[in-house]
Formats: sequence, structure tokens, C-alpha cells
Amino acid sequence: MKKNIKSIAVAVFALGVMSLNSCSDDFLIREPQDSITLENYFSSNDQVRNSTNAMYSKTWFNFHNKAFFAIGEVGSGNSYTGSSDVNSLRTLTISGTDVEMVNAWKGLWATIAQANMLISLLPERVGPEVDPEVVDVAIGEAHFMRATAYFYLVRLWGPVPIVENNLDNVENPQIPTNPVEDIYQFIELEYNAAINMLPEKIRSSNYADNGRVSKGSAKAMLAKAHLYQGEYSEAKQLAEEVINSGEFKLYGGEELPSYSFGDLFLTANNNNEESIFALQWKVTGNYGTASNCNTQFGYSPYINQATYGGVFAPSMDLLASFEDGDLRRKETVMLPGDFYPNITTADGPGLTVPDDIDAQGTGSGIKKYVVGKGGGAAGPFDNWGMMENNTYIMRYSEVLLIHAEAILGGAESTSDAAALASYNKVRNRAGLPSVTSFTFDELFHERRIELAFEGDYWYDLGRLPLSKAVDIISNQDRGFVDNPNFVPIPSGDFFILPYPTIDLDKNPKLGEPPVPYNFD
Repeated sequence: MKKNIKSIAVAVFALGVMSLNSCSDDFLIREPQDSITLENYFSSNDQVRNSTNAMYSKTWFNFHNKAFFAIGEVGSGNSYTGSSDVNSLRTLTISGTDVEMVNAWKGLWATIAQANMLISLLPERVGPEVDPEVVDVAIGEAHFMRATAYFYLVRLWGPVPIVENNLDNVENPQIPTNPVEDIYQFIELEYNAAINMLPEKIRSSNYADNGRVSKGSAKAMLAKAHLYQGEYSEAKQLAEEVINSGEFKLYGGEELPSYSFGDLFLTANNNNEESIFALQWKVTGNYGTASNCNTQFGYSPYINQATYGGVFAPSMDLLASFEDGDLRRKETVMLPGDFYPNITTADGPGLTVPDDIDAQGTGSGIKKYVVGKGGGAAGPFDNWGMMENNTYIMRYSEVLLIHAEAILGGAESTSDAAALASYNKVRNRAGLPSVTSFTFDELFHERRIELAFEGDYWYDLGRLPLSKAVDIISNQDRGFVDNPNFVPIPSGDFFILPYPTIDLDKNPKLGEPPVPYNFD
């Protein structure tokens, strides 16, 4: 029996660039889908490079398709929806049977399972023609992806099991969780492993070469992990290493731009110089390889490939949060009369937002990630209306804000020159004037506006003192134009989600006290 399961694991490892069944009952074992063998598969450098492709898209699909935005945007109060499958985040009534929460759990474990296979088995499954450096880079990418998946898991569920080898628990799949502190230690070790193995790179104007992660990508994500733990000196050092490396830069420049902030989110600008890590979507004809953002956010079939309007819309609270003169407003949310030359419509290029725009009853629509009908600037689409515009997990502007916050270091305000330099670069690009000091609340607001609809605000709220987060959420209008709604706040730390009921039933140890992880 153990031999058969090992064969399954090896076959899945070989199929990393093909389809990965993240809907399996067991989140650690994936069924094989054809008979390709590792012995034949990894005989060239290109085959090894391609072995990590699925971890840039397919393994993340279940998490990204709706849960990513339901959690990060609806849960946080950036977005409104009345759609029943994701509405529980708006009302903060999340249960262990919530479909999208289960999908998030499955998607993150799918990425971990794929990374585990590569790290455990790749070195012994390559031919003599494969360069060792190519193997190292692939394994470095796997460490990076495993760290990133765990970074989401620990912020969403708190204690979860640390699993480094899928085969370790085949005979006893009931696995205890590990403490949050151990998970963060594991995340740091994983990002450091990635830093040691990934190449240094300068992001160029040749965007096709910028898609894969680098040492700088791992340093940037590690800086964020330190920031979330309040480890400001470590976050500052890493952010400065990324800034000083010159690998990334703000797209369009640092002063008042002649370009549009929205150009960052056009398909043609995938993997631009600001992109630190982005999910790489591709229209292949197979479900689950392309992005559904255009359908989820596009307010009407007039600008998307669906037969219905967007599932998500801007919240009343977010609409009221933009400063006067902030160029990001128009490129984040649509209001009547706004004109977008790059959005293709049923009538051709160019959208003037109609007076009766009313996504989800909000009198507005989401602009970010909306590219319009297929063809032209929108690029290709598949039979499900999905397209190839990437999803940012981190952009360089966030590194600048991490740097500014790390220098602030938990204080109420700062006028430190280095912190101001990073902070003002983000503001200036948005058309806003420089400031001579800023408070934590102002920086927190800047993060919200800069990263709106990029799946981040829920996690930012979750790192605040709970009383402060409760105060923010309880004062948000989480309804729509004709129905203001202030939801009751659950008791306890509602930022920690319940484990999926189906997995808790199969592994009761998920509900038991965490067990320290053996890092030996």
C-alpha cells in the first residue's frame, strides 16, 4: 500500500506543469492523471524549469478564484457583494462549511503539496544533462511558494500542520497543528532558503523575462513576514536591501506621472518592473489556468465575457476613503462619466462609464484588474471568460510602504528622512503632495488605498490590536446605496477562520492544542 501511494506522489510530481487536482478529499495526496514517469520527464534544463510552472498559477486557482477577494476585500470592508457564495465575509458569519473558505484551504495546501514534491524528489529525478544550477533555482522557487502558502495559512487559520514531505503522514494522516510562532519560524527558514537558491535579477523592460521570482522577491516577502510579527529592524534591513538592489522600480516613475496607475493592471503590462511576485495566468483551454478577475469585477457583460455583472463591487466605505486629487481613485473604482480608453467594450475600444452603473447596487464599479472584452488590450480569453492579466501578490510600492512602516517601528508618528522618502514616493506617484511627517494611521490608510482590490486589507486589519480592528469594521457601511448596513461584530478573534468541517472530521487533531514542531 505504501509503495502504491509513493507511486501516486511521484506521478503527481511529474505532472506539475499539467493539471493538479486540488479538489481531492485529502489535501496532501493528489491522484495521478496519466502515466508520464519522472525518469523520462526531467532530462533537460527546460523540463526542470517547467516543473515549477503549476505553482505560479494552477495550484493557486481555488484560493484565487473567489476566496482571495472574498477574504481580502469583502471581509475587510473594501468591497460589497450580495452574492450568496461569498456574502459570509461581508456579514462576518463564516463557518467551517463555507465553500470559498474550503476552496482557500484546498488551494493553499495544493501549492504546499506541489512544493513538497519538488523539494523532496527533484534532485534525485534529473538526468545527467541537467545543470545543477537549474535544479537549485527550481527548488528555490518551491521553497518560496511553500513559504508564501504558509504565510496565508497562518494569517487565516493560525495554528496549522507544518508538512515538509507528503509521504511522512501516509500511514497516519491525523496530523497535529503547530504553534503560530513555529509556523513563522518555518516561513522565515523557507524564504531564506529561497534567497540562497534563487538568482539575482534586474527587472527589465522585457516583461517576458520578469515572471519568475528572484532573491529580491524572497527578500521582499520575508520583509513582510517580519513586519507582520512586529520585527521592525529585520523588516527594515530587508526592505532596504531590496530598494538598494535596483531590481524593482515604481512603474511610471516616482513623480506626478504622465501614465495611468491603471496601466499596472493591463494584460500587456504583466511582469512589469514593479512586479515582485504575481500569479501567472494563461489561457490554455483548460479550466483553472487563467484569471477570473475581469468577470468577477467587470460590472456588466458589456465589458466582460460573462452573461452577468460583477460579483464584487466597491464598498460605500472605500468610495468615501480617497483623498481629493488621488489619481488612484479613477484607476481603482469606476464612477459615472469616467473614461477608460484601454477597456474594450461590446462596441469596441474605450469605455465611458454610464450614469446608471450600479454593480451590486453600489452606483459604482471596480476598475482595477478590469480589461474588458477579449481581444485588443484585453488579450485572449477562454470559454469561461477568464483572461491572462496577472494577479499581484506583491508590488514594489508595498516594499516602500513596508520600509516606511518598519522605520516608524510601532511609534505614533515619524519625520525620519528615509521613511519619508519611501512614503512620499508612493504618494507622489498618485499625484498627492509630499508630507513632512506621517502617523501609523496615515500609513495604514495609504496601504489600504494603494493595495485596494489586491487581496491585502483583511490581513492588515488582522495585525492590528483586536479592539482597534473592531472599531474600524464596526464603523464601516457594509451595505449598498439604498441599504446602509453595519454588521454585528463576532466575539473573539474573528480574523482566525474555522477549519473546514470536512478536514476537522478526518483529522480531529486540527482542533487540539498545537504541538511544537521538531525542526530537526
